[in-house]
Amino acid sequence: PPFELIDFFVNVEHRDKRGIFAEATVKVRVQGEVLHTAAEGNGPVNALDLALRKALTGYYPQIKNFHLSDYKVRILDSEHGTEAITRVLIDTRNSTSRWSTVGAGTNIIEASWRALADSVEYGLMVAH
Repeated sequence: PPFELIDFFVNVEHRDKRGIFAEATVKVRVQGEVLHTAAEGNGPVNALDLALRKALTGYYPQIKNFHLSDYKVRILDSEHGTEAITRVLIDTRNSTSRWSTVGAGTNIIEASWRALADSVEYGLMVAH
């Protein structure tokens, strides 16, 4: 794979006048080098996306052309309510292709990460 996740951390706060504030830190290994980046976003998934892009763009500049075009969340076992398994579908495009990736898990952030990371990996394969 073009990168390996070491860890990530996401913090979401409600701040009095700013509303919701999200920050993510991502630590990945790329070609043997450990990269640790942080980014702020309008939500946790946006912050993760921006932090991952920040880490990888120096190695893979084509990521600048990847655009998340849709993000869908669905509960797979609705009888469990907020404990349900969540499926995240991400649609991504660049100037020549479109692709979809899926992540699933009991934690919506983890499911989103899986779909997001797979989207970047697939896009890099298509771009080569």
